[in-house]
Amino acid sequence: MESTVVHPEQEGASPMDAERFEQIQVSVADGVATVTLNRPDRHNALGSRIVEELGEVLEEIEGSGEVRVLILTGAGERAFCSGVDLKERGEMDADERWAHNRALNAFTERLARLQIPTIAAINGLAFGGGLEITLACDFRLAVEEARFALPEVGIGIVPGAGGTQRLPRLVGPTRAKELILTGRRIDTRAALEMGLVSKVVPASSLMAEAQNWAREISANSPLALAYAKAAVDLSSETTIEQGLRYETAAIRTTLASEDYRIGLAAFAEKRTPEFSPLTTRRIT
Repeated sequence: MESTVVHPEQEGASPMDAERFEQIQVSVADGVATVTLNRPDRHNALGSRIVEELGEVLEEIEGSGEVRVLILTGAGERAFCSGVDLKERGEMDADERWAHNRALNAFTERLARLQIPTIAAINGLAFGGGLEITLACDFRLAVEEARFALPEVGIGIVPGAGGTQRLPRLVGPTRAKELILTGRRIDTRAALEMGLVSKVVPASSLMAEAQNWAREISANSPLALAYAKAAVDLSSETTIEQGLRYETAAIRTTLASEDYRIGLAAFAEKRTPEFSPLTTRRIT
């Protein structure tokens, strides 16, 4: 069994139920959970076991008031995630392939709907399902050597974990079709230009940069973060009228919240506010 380890950048971190996981690594420190895809010999490919474990860890994170930000990354220097494990897929029958796809889709959808902010720290290539996982995150930080592709049409299928829906919302339909219909690989320069990634950093700085983003985010009100994230996500999924109604409900709730009381008191006293964790698994 591959052991769960703590990233060296996270001194004092403690693993979350470490013994249960064989193909991911999990650590939590200062309200930030880091989940690492840990199949470097397979370029962190998404086989059945790792998808199952990813679903399990999201269940724990959702139920934990301790975690305020999630960082998702990959083990090794070559790949964040090469996509679905095609060797394993080749040994499945049609029903097993469908079940595997549905499990991956369920994880990706759950990742997208987490009420805590999420950061993909892309340490190498992100192809197919690997890229689709990053699209379900709120932010994407990438190393200079990273490469991106949705190559599914080249082997006779379509992106099936949200790629055809989330990519157009992020980069526009024309550029999304360019990537999806050609299966083309792009580098970080092209990814940054089209808005696919938020920032490109040297490999040696990736986790430190992700941690900096996480610390900046986690200092804010967990309640306000959850509502603000949901409101922004809704803006690309519905009409402006419906979005504004949600925003109105969100501001009404937060105006009457304990977090706002804490924030106002801290502002008046010129100190940093200390917000309590969310006690409800799903508020948005």
